[in-house]
Parts: sequence; structure tokens; C-alpha cells
Amino acid sequence: MITYKEALEQVSRLAAVLVQHGVKKGDRIAIYMPMIPQAIYTMLACARIGAIHSLIFGGFASRELSTRINHAKPKLIVTSSFGIEPGRRVEYIPLLEKALKSAQYKPDKVIIYNRPNMERVHLTSGQELDWDGEVSAAQPHDCVPVTSNHPLYILYTSGTTGLPKGVVRTSGDYTVMLNWTMSKVYGIKPGEVWWAASDLGWVVGHSYICYGPLLHGNTTVLYEGKPVGTPNAGAYFRLLAEHGVVSMFTAPTALRAIRQQDFEAIHGRSYKFPRFRTLFVAGEHCDTSTLEWAKQVFRVPVLDHWWQTETGSPISATCVGLGNNLNPPIGQAGKPAPGYNVMILDKDLKEMNRNSLGNIVVKLPLPPGTLATLWENDKLFKELYFTKYPGYYDTMDAGYMDNDGYLYVMSRVDDVINVAGHRISAGSIEEAIITHQAVTDCAVVALEDSVKGHVPVALCVLRTGVTETFEELTEEIIKIVRDSIGPVAALRKVVFVPVLPKTRSGKTPRSTLSAVANGKPYQITTTIEDPRVFSEIEAILKQRKITS
Repeated sequence: MITYKEALEQVSRLAAVLVQHGVKKGDRIAIYMPMIPQAIYTMLACARIGAIHSLIFGGFASRELSTRINHAKPKLIVTSSFGIEPGRRVEYIPLLEKALKSAQYKPDKVIIYNRPNMERVHLTSGQELDWDGEVSAAQPHDCVPVTSNHPLYILYTSGTTGLPKGVVRTSGDYTVMLNWTMSKVYGIKPGEVWWAASDLGWVVGHSYICYGPLLHGNTTVLYEGKPVGTPNAGAYFRLLAEHGVVSMFTAPTALRAIRQQDFEAIHGRSYKFPRFRTLFVAGEHCDTSTLEWAKQVFRVPVLDHWWQTETGSPISATCVGLGNNLNPPIGQAGKPAPGYNVMILDKDLKEMNRNSLGNIVVKLPLPPGTLATLWENDKLFKELYFTKYPGYYDTMDAGYMDNDGYLYVMSRVDDVINVAGHRISAGSIEEAIITHQAVTDCAVVALEDSVKGHVPVALCVLRTGVTETFEELTEEIIKIVRDSIGPVAALRKVVFVPVLPKTRSGKTPRSTLSAVANGKPYQITTTIEDPRVFSEIEAILKQRKITS
């Protein structure tokens, strides 16, 4: 447990270290660290002196790390000796050195935090700065005043383009928005314990592991681990009990992972967490089956909501602090949050009827806290988000709004499948498939067809202990989709895979999987947890003669 006073001491001393080594207001700092308190200290130390940080996932591949170093041009890099993943230790320094060797831009210094009770690591050159030695010798540094529109951080996201984009967030409006959402959206009171089970490298980590809870006076839980494998599928339940968490945020993928390994939540039953009130999910659409399972095992309302790296906070949600209904319709992602005028448009910019699938946009102006621009690329910022639908922010997501104003976010626009002229969201087919008790995760992608244009193919992950044959399961899944959506869905191909590729935020890269299924060249987005999964799926598809 770390107090606010202890954190302030560490942050202000580290700020002094950065200044001592030449960092000025507006300089960039690259942070390449695991989920440890020192990563948050570095984020806050940068804010304290007006430096702009770019936090890159610890363990990120050297090539991509090099790309971000070249783009942000950091004055200094702060890193750690290693990170911990289930069953393995990830050494950061060799990855960093390889990135620095290939990078055209060279930072002035590298600060290394050596994790305690472990062998110390060094750069090959031996010219690094030691965190402990530098911080212990420093005197606390005062805050440096900045304007409200001063950039706070650059956060890279691949999005639908497949290429990294540096989202820029400014200080003043972001601060106001985060403080407001902690109470009004999530219903948290100052002094309570909040847990966002995400990664600091994502916008969730920035907004609701670091800044939001601390601004609002909450205890924030920082967890270096996975929902399963550290050490078992009871990890989330254990942390809820041990820390008295009142509300939690996680991705549907995490819930599916627990469900796959421990369907009856046997590990979770041994823990009591009486203070727990609400479980929020986001990252991608939460299917009905997973949501209902989570309600039963966590014994609290499970509330799906929707937002993006670009927005920094929810676009739509069940706003607990505003007295919203804690038992909303299944499948929705809440109603538009205050400040967001969400509309559903067709390709001709006409507003669509309720319950009709279309393109989700937000009428301008955007509320406080959303992205200010893309780092050193104002032109792409305008073209990407505001050109296709003039007067609107293009979310690049597809969905619909019901008669009561609830928003249903079904998939990325690129994931809408055109079957013989019918537009069907991949998410709606997945929603139907995952109601099958044997299926714990599913991705539906478009397969090119000479007659219908496209037909769906379903990649399904089965829960542990399933005894039915693949043929029996395929027939049952096809019937479920036919009964739920109708023959128009034209699902005929079901493929069973051991695991689906996921980004670190829990999203399934359907467009890449579609390229794999169609035997086309594909580029693996840099945020994928385990790129080897694509090769495994490609081999299975070839064996099933789905692709050549």
C-alpha cells in the first residue's frame, strides 16, 4: 500500500532528476515499464514539470519501440529491468538496446529502475542512470505552471488504419473530465477503492488507473498480472476481496478467459467481497452470454459501456452517479454520456431510423477531454476523423440506437459483412454463437464468395471439458444463428481454434483475421499479445480448406 504522501515524495524527487538531466517543459519522455508504481511516478513526474510523456507497453517489440522513439523524439527514456508475464519474465534491456541501435533518433539518457531483490542490469555501454541512486540524492521539485491546453501525453494507437497514430491529450480539460466521470459515470466516492484492470499503455490505464482515481481521491489498484495464470482463474476475485474494491473496470476478453478456464467460478467462490457494487466492461462489445455469466459469479450489476483512445472517457455509459438504471437492456452500451450528441448515419449522411444498423458519429463540438490532435500530424487528424462526415466526429464504429435511446455498438465499420446485399454486423452473429454453452469466445469474419459477395466464417474457442464432436457443435451453432438472425446470415463455416488473437485492450483484430481466412497478405498490428496465434489459425484454416 502506497499513501498519497509517499507517492508525492517519489514523484517530486523524480521530477528533480529529470530537470537535472536537461528535461524542460515541452520535452518528451518515453516510458517503457511494466505495471509497477514507478511507471505511475514517472507519468506524474513528467506532468509536474510540463514534460510530455509517451508510455509504451513494457515488453513491446524492438522494431515498434524504435518507431515510437523516432516519432516522439524523447529527450530521455525511463525503463525497468524486467516485467512479469504468466510463466515467464520479460527482459526489457535487450529489447530497448536493440530499439536504440536501429533508431535514427538517439535520446540523451536512459534511467533504469532495477526491481528489488534481483540482479542489477545495465546497458552494454554502461552509461545508464540508476533510478534508486538518482532519486534518493534528489531534492523535491516544485510544480511547473502550464497552460490548460498544454499537451500531457502522446498515446499511440493503431486503430483501423493499422498504422500507429500519436493521440495528443491536453491537461486542463482532461483533468476536469476525469474528475467528473469518476463520480458521475462510475459512482465512486472519494476514499473508496477502485480498480481498472487494464494496462497503463492503454487509454484506460492513463485515465482510470493513474489520473482519474488520484484526482478524485481514490485508492487505485495497480495489478501486474492476467485474469488467468497468475496463478489461476481466481485472481480477480482474490483482489476484490483483499483490497475491498467497490467498483471495477475490465474487458470482456478477461471475463471470457476466466469463464473458459473456470466456468463454475470454483476459484472465485472461496472469496467474499461485500463492498463490491458494480463491474464495468469495455474494450469491445460484451456478448449476452458472458455478461449474464459475470452477473452470476460477481453478484453485482455488470454494465457495458463504450469509448475510444481518442475520447479518453466514455462516449456512452450507464452513469451510476446520475441515477441511471443499473439493469439496462441486454446488449446495449448505455446511453450517450453528457457532452456527446451521438447519431447513426448512413453513407449519404442521412440519420437512420431507430434500430437500424449504421455508422456511429458524434455531432461537433466534442466535449472536454477528447484528443486535441495527432502528434505532428494535424492534416491526418482532420482527414481521419472529420472529413468523411463533415460536422461530425467519425468513430469508425457501427451500431444502432433503440427506441429508448440506448446505444448498441456492434463492430468496427470495417467488420460489417455484406451478404448478398444485406449488411450484417460481425458482432450480432458472434452474439448469437456465444450463447452456446460450449463456446467461450468467437470471432466472425467475412469470407469472399463468388455468389453472395461475402459469407461469414466463425472462429470459435471452446471452454475446457467439452465432449461433443466438432460436427455436432457446428450443426448446433449454425442452427442458433439461423434461429437468432435468420437464413440471411448464411453461416455455413465454423472453425474451432484454441485461442483468438487479442490486442492488449482485449479487442479481436477481425480485419486481419479476415485477410488470413481469404489467403491474402496481412499485417499484424503492433499491439497483439501473441502474434504466433495467426500462424496457428492459418494452418487450421488451410487444413479445413477454408483458405488455400
